[in-house]
Amino acid sequence: MRRSLISTTRRSEEKLTVDELCEELRISRSTFYDWRQKGRAPRCVKLPNGSLRVRRSDLENWLTDCEAAA
Repeated sequence: MRRSLISTTRRSEEKLTVDELCEELRISRSTFYDWRQKGRAPRCVKLPNGSLRVRRSDLENWLTDCEAAA
């Protein structure tokens, strides 16, 4: 049980790259950046080098919100 809790916690703390996010959602990078510009993308973390990451937990919350709005 403890092992599963640890892996679940690590998964929720996982940070996805834009490419990983796009692959998971089956969208193009341009669609992601379009959504981001319109304020419709999942919350992102901007790293010092300018690249973006999306926390797994933020993606899951965003998907839940999208589902509720459908």
